[in-house]
Amino acid sequence: MTTIDQSLVTRVVEAALLASSHPLPLVQLKGLFPLDEPAPDNSVEAALLELQDGCATRGVELVEVASGWRYQVKTDVHPWVARLWTERQTKYTRATLETLALIAYRQPITRGEIEQIRGVTVNSNIIKALEERDWIRSVGHRDVPGKPELLATTKTFLDYFGLKRLDELPPLSELKDIGELEPQLPFEPAIPVSAAALDTETPTLNTPLGDDAIPASSEHINE
Repeated sequence: MTTIDQSLVTRVVEAALLASSHPLPLVQLKGLFPLDEPAPDNSVEAALLELQDGCATRGVELVEVASGWRYQVKTDVHPWVARLWTERQTKYTRATLETLALIAYRQPITRGEIEQIRGVTVNSNIIKALEERDWIRSVGHRDVPGKPELLATTKTFLDYFGLKRLDELPPLSELKDIGELEPQLPFEPAIPVSAAALDTETPTLNTPLGDDAIPASSEHINE
């Protein structure tokens, strides 16, 4: 049985992360090395740390999100790289952003509870659009008359915004009244780095949530 050296492990891990169109969990990275040619104990973890350190002066960073590890564009160069998708950005209305924020902070939550907080009816297209993005899903039903559906965010939601866990969301105490949602939530999406990612539409949520925050675009989710 041949054991692979650390330098090769690091190169394999880096190549896999760059080639993958989605985050890779630790178990999948370890699975790249067969039983007859295993990586040394803790060598994959060491490779991840080495690759993270190597990003110190680069425009990308290696981060762990909910679904695993991935390279993504650093915040300070994000505005320039985001121009790659200038012609294909998806804009979201205030109603869509408020609905998503309520689900993220108050989950699990029913549609009726969202409507009670916002004071208006939630358009079915908003829920459908968020479900199609795989940012929210049904996690059960409230044990009350009518058994309303309970909504919660998904790992895809966390991955999109570069989060590992829900407790990494900015504290609700830092925001003003939920009805206004000002100042804006830091909904600037992380841009994953991979060959496939460069061909993927990257919608934007980094717009203010005030009444004037509904920009014109080719794709628009209305209230």
